[in-house]
Amino acid sequence: QGQLVESGGGLVQPGGSLRLSCATSENIFNLYTMGWYRQAPGKQRELVASITTTGSTNYADSVKGRFTISRDNAKKTVYLQMNSLKPEDTAVYYCNAHLFPGNYWGQGTQVTVSS
Repeated sequence: QGQLVESGGGLVQPGGSLRLSCATSENIFNLYTMGWYRQAPGKQRELVASITTTGSTNYADSVKGRFTISRDNAKKTVYLQMNSLKPEDTAVYYCNAHLFPGNYWGQGTQVTVSS
């Protein structure tokens, strides 16, 4: 509980940008692969992007070239920079930290892309 603290969601027009933040503890940040998932109404939760402790990244095809995941070692925070947002990006976005068998989730933050 409370291991991952998210912020940065909101309402944005199509073509706009948002940055999501996920702050965590030093232990989790240094050991766990961090990622962002999203879940739209009526759909399954899906991986958006992930980043390992060494900085290797992975993106869903639907966001490649538009979203960037990054880590700030000093702040123990993972970011998801979202550019050229589309209405289909509308969802609740969840931060995730994974290192088998541990798996942590943030509380979720709503992102709505609408004119």
